[in-house]
Amino acid sequence: MNGILINIYKKIMAFLMILVVTTSMFLLAGFISSSNISFFKFKVNGDIGAETFLRIISYENPLIGHALTGSSPDLSIASTSFKLITNFEMNDIRSLIRSEIPGFMAFDSNFLIADEGVTFTDIPIESAPPMEVLLQEREMAAKELEELNSGGSATGSAPSEKSVFIYHTHSWESYLPLLGLEGAKNANEAVDGKTNITIVGELLGKELEKRGIGASVDKTNIGQELDKKGWLYHKSYDISRSLVQSAMSGNSKLEYFIDLHRDSVRKDSTTEIIHNQPYAKLVFVIGEENKNFQQNLKFANELHKILNKNYPGISKGVLPKKGIGVDGIYNQDLHSNSLVVEVGGVDNDMKELKNTIEALAEAISQIYWEAEEVNG
Repeated sequence: MNGILINIYKKIMAFLMILVVTTSMFLLAGFISSSNISFFKFKVNGDIGAETFLRIISYENPLIGHALTGSSPDLSIASTSFKLITNFEMNDIRSLIRSEIPGFMAFDSNFLIADEGVTFTDIPIESAPPMEVLLQEREMAAKELEELNSGGSATGSAPSEKSVFIYHTHSWESYLPLLGLEGAKNANEAVDGKTNITIVGELLGKELEKRGIGASVDKTNIGQELDKKGWLYHKSYDISRSLVQSAMSGNSKLEYFIDLHRDSVRKDSTTEIIHNQPYAKLVFVIGEENKNFQQNLKFANELHKILNKNYPGISKGVLPKKGIGVDGIYNQDLHSNSLVVEVGGVDNDMKELKNTIEALAEAISQIYWEAEEVNG
C-alpha cells in the first residue's frame, strides 16, 4: 500500500514540476516578446548588426548563408556569444564604459576618413531641445542679414531640370550669431523655427544653380510636423524620409540627396582660416546600417578629398554611425548618392557659412560634371 502511495506521490510531483517549468517558460517568453527593452532586439539592432544576425540564422537556413558568402569574414560563434552575454567587445575597450559614463556614447564613434589633427572631440553632437523651443520663430540679426544679402545675385535662369535634392531633417538647427546671440554660453539656444539651417540649404541651392546644376531645396518645418503628429525628436528621420520619397517619385532625374545639419560643438572645433578667409568646417556622416553604405562612403570620400585639396582643413572627414542612440540609416538606403552634411557649429556666422557653402558647391559641381562627361 505504501509503495502505491509513493508512486502516486512521485507522479504528482513530476507533473507539478513539468507544469511549473512549462508555465515559467511561457511567462518568460511573453515577458521578452512584450518588453520595450527586449534583450535580443537590443543586441541585434544596436551591437551585432543585421548581417551578423543573418549569419546566425543561416545555420538553420543555408540559402541565407550562400547569399552572404564573401561579404565579410566568417562569423565567430565564441566572440559573438561573448559579446551578447557580456556586452563587451574584445577589440574595443570603450565597450567596458560606454553605458556607464553619462554622455560617453556621444563620442563612441570613429572617423573612418579624417583630416590631420581630427580627434574624437571633433565628433558631431546632436541636441534635442524641448518642442516649445523648436517652434519659436525669430528674425535674423541685422548684421548677419546684411552679410547674407551682400555679394552679387545670380544672373540668368535656373536650370529647369533638378538633379540635387537638399533637405533638413533637423530644420530647427540654427547658429547663435544669426539669432543675435553671438558668444552665448548655452549651445542649446541655437534653435529656431525660421532662422535656421534651411537658410544654408537655400544658399547651397543657389550656388549649385550658378554652376549649372538644378537644385530643389525643401524647407519643411520638421518641428511643426512633429508637433502635428504628436511625435518626439527621434522621429524626425521618419518625416524627412517621406519628403525624400515624395521628391524621388515626383522627379526621376534627382541624382544627389543632401541632408544639411548644424553641429553642436563650439567654434574652436568648427572654424578654420583658409587662404586668409574664415570657413565653417564640414563633417560627412554615413549610416553604417544602410544598404548603400559603400556607395555613400565613396561619394563622401570624393567630396572630402576635393574640398581639402582646394581648401585645406575645411573637411574634418567622414564619420560612420551605427548602434544604440543613433539612426544608423539616415535615409541613405534610398539612394547611393545620399549624405548627411554637418555645416559648422553653433558659433559660426554668416560669412563663414557662405564661404563654406561656396566651397561645397564647387566640390559637388566637380563630381557632377565629371559624371556627366562619363555618362555622355
